[in-house]
Amino acid sequence: MSDPISVSRRRMLQIMGITSVGVVGAGALAACSPGTADNGNTSSTKPSGSGSTGGGTKSGGEIHVGYPFTAPPEGTFNMFAPANTIIDAVGVPYGDMLHMPSAYYLWADKSWIKFLIDDYKLDEASNTYTVTVKDGLTWSDGKPLTAKDYVTSFYCAWLTSQPVWKYVKDVEAKDDKTFVLTLKNPSTVLERYILKLKISDTQTYGAIADKVGPLIKAGKTASDPEPSALLAELQKLKPADPITSGPFKFDTGSITNTQLTLVKNDKGVNADKIKFDKVVIYNGETPDVTPLVQSKTVDYATHGFPPSTEKSFIAAGIRILRPPNLSGPALFMNFAKQPELKDKRVRQAFATLIDRAVVGKVSLAESGVGVKYMAGFTDNSVDEWLPAGVKDKLKTYDKDDAKAESLLKEAGWTKSGNTWKTPAGKDAAYELEFPAEFADWSAAGKNVAEQMTTFGIKVTPRGVNFAQVPVDADKGNFQLIIQAWGANSHPHPYFAYQADYLTHNYPIAKNNGGRGIDYDLSAVPGPDGKKYNIEEQITACGEGLDLDKQKVQIGILAQLFNEELPIIPLFERYGNNAAVEGVRVKKFPADDNPVLKNPAYSDNFVVIGIMDGTIEPV
Repeated sequence: MSDPISVSRRRMLQIMGITSVGVVGAGALAACSPGTADNGNTSSTKPSGSGSTGGGTKSGGEIHVGYPFTAPPEGTFNMFAPANTIIDAVGVPYGDMLHMPSAYYLWADKSWIKFLIDDYKLDEASNTYTVTVKDGLTWSDGKPLTAKDYVTSFYCAWLTSQPVWKYVKDVEAKDDKTFVLTLKNPSTVLERYILKLKISDTQTYGAIADKVGPLIKAGKTASDPEPSALLAELQKLKPADPITSGPFKFDTGSITNTQLTLVKNDKGVNADKIKFDKVVIYNGETPDVTPLVQSKTVDYATHGFPPSTEKSFIAAGIRILRPPNLSGPALFMNFAKQPELKDKRVRQAFATLIDRAVVGKVSLAESGVGVKYMAGFTDNSVDEWLPAGVKDKLKTYDKDDAKAESLLKEAGWTKSGNTWKTPAGKDAAYELEFPAEFADWSAAGKNVAEQMTTFGIKVTPRGVNFAQVPVDADKGNFQLIIQAWGANSHPHPYFAYQADYLTHNYPIAKNNGGRGIDYDLSAVPGPDGKKYNIEEQITACGEGLDLDKQKVQIGILAQLFNEELPIIPLFERYGNNAAVEGVRVKKFPADDNPVLKNPAYSDNFVVIGIMDGTIEPV
């Protein structure tokens, strides 16, 4: 997809559900209770496990990819900096080869490739989660990677208000190899949080992180004055030459506004398996990267290429890979600026008058599939995660102009000629902002504006630089705006609801200085007549180890979302990733390889192939 950071959409999708600001540890949760990890499997359909370090034989090979980033001095190597300043290349997918997470998830067989750890285990009796760190791991400066670095990383995650701390009470390094989390409540979602959090080096972040433990023990919250001041201090750090744990490191002296290079770190994880010496990242969104793919200067790109461009790639012999993404663009509304939109009937009318299948087709052809069930998470998982009978209760909001008119009239709207008027007697007219450089989201925004205008609600489309759009979303500087729904790359609906309700709403938008859509989460009426606090309900749907009990809570959230529509999902995006073979890269995984079940923006299959040596130079 064309995805944020300075803010690119990719960076924004990384942040959704896993992080609130800074740290990028996005990915997917195994749909099973936590337990000991898979011990590795080197079959042809499953990439090999890892943890080996050092001694790689240089091959001279390069792989060229496209990805947006912000070059220094505006961009910083600080993993915890505000989203509009951090260098995007430290995000996923390629940044996973710099700042490693503990493991990668294989979606096809629901197992983990372990990079930094030997084992992880939940002890229900003591309510603790123990991670055993591999022997012999080192940072790029030669210092050992230990359990202390895990403590540093999790304390920084507390400062940046990451959701893992809804379930964690405290963390501790028992020794160099043993990291222990004491839990408030056990949860299946913890497995994903723990294993996908990027581990940060104590050399850079430890002095600040060491001040966090006493604050937690004193009962402080991340929003209290002392932690807030410490967060500001953390975000101001500007490492000159970032220390990495993965098989690559930045060639800091070669970074320009157009490209940056990652070079081999022979001390890094899996350095002996990797057959490339360099990863060259070309800066830019879809308009910038398209000609680089066409000229075969770029080997792999995950941007949202429009249908005509995709056809030209195929004609030139360039493969198109279509991994799932489990998310897509949605229509976000500013409830503070447009109080008439607080009436759910108005939002239901919007969902009914917009033909979502058309929006998807116009944007991405076969890779854009209109959302059907409007449950707040991917249609692909509705049968898996909803209790019996709940799916049948969900409204599908099929295109129906007469129904939309009826809903608006019930909400007090009137029509004069072909123009709808709000209950206040004003013409219904809005500006719809979207990232100009994201070809698919741009097409979606223009099509939504056209459909709504034709219906009698004048919507003026406005393309804005992709770096500014998520900033405007968080600060509330918009009327209507296109941002992402669903949990790109997370199988548990918990993560989707984090993105839908919280990412661009006041609980997380406050980290970027605003209230986002300003949708009230405190007392939302449910299908059973009760009122629900949405933040508490999201936490509840991930609590415990009993999936059947979780599904009951997910079923409630699905009905709440479906009825209230705090945002309006438009379509679900499947990848149309360009993959150039035979120039620098011998082959990418075959279309029927199970690794392509992995999404493009987390547990990325190309990163897996580079890490285990199955993707190699020509």
